[in-house]
Amino acid sequence: MTRRLRFNGTASGVNGRPSIHEDLDTGEVIVHGPVLTNPDDIAQLRHLNEGEVPIVVPRELLVDFGPKEVDRVPDIIGLDEFDRLFTQFAHTAWRLETRRRYASDELTDTYARFTRGEPIEWEGVDAEWCAERREQSGLGKRFERVRIVDHPPTAGQLYLLDNARRNSAVGEKILNLWREDADSLGLPAEDFWIFDSRLVALLNFDEADNLVNVELITEPAEVLRYATVRDAALHHAIPYEEFAARLTAKED
Repeated sequence: MTRRLRFNGTASGVNGRPSIHEDLDTGEVIVHGPVLTNPDDIAQLRHLNEGEVPIVVPRELLVDFGPKEVDRVPDIIGLDEFDRLFTQFAHTAWRLETRRRYASDELTDTYARFTRGEPIEWEGVDAEWCAERREQSGLGKRFERVRIVDHPPTAGQLYLLDNARRNSAVGEKILNLWREDADSLGLPAEDFWIFDSRLVALLNFDEADNLVNVELITEPAEVLRYATVRDAALHHAIPYEEFAARLTAKED
């Protein structure tokens, strides 16, 4: 069976060697790097069995990107504290949205109208939320999202593609990425916000697509991993207007 591997980090920003990956199911760690070849060095190794290959990795690679204690207690924050993050950050707030549906969207009047095929006038919807976004954007802060879309898109994803008009109007930059492209890039199936490249708010959902809680992540190596995901997604995603136009062209 194919492993589900997560890239944790590398000691080299140029050629990616050596690097650490982690098996998401077993917790096993896969390390690759330069092979130890000097016979005198190899002769000093204990318990090197047939089929095993010794490799050389910098100590800081293990410190920075090796798995931390498995019994770490998640830092779960309340929704009020989560909401305050959107006014307390200084520069950038970035979101990755990977789910096929969000239960909270389906409770809204706008979603009901959308599924009936009625045009949505977004002006005035969620006025308080929109006012806060405009205020924060007016302070020079940036809000960006990359939304993953299936082929064909789900009803929830099409709704968010329409909803992007509202988010864009209040200062957010909305981009989209096909799921097959996200999978080829190795992007995780996680929803999260990253604030100022130093703090991650991981959104945890139940099987019914309800938001259960928010986990705060501040460990530098973990934050860097999410920032790497952000950079890859941003490089390949396209503005929602262009994405919607391409989608319409495919349907015609």
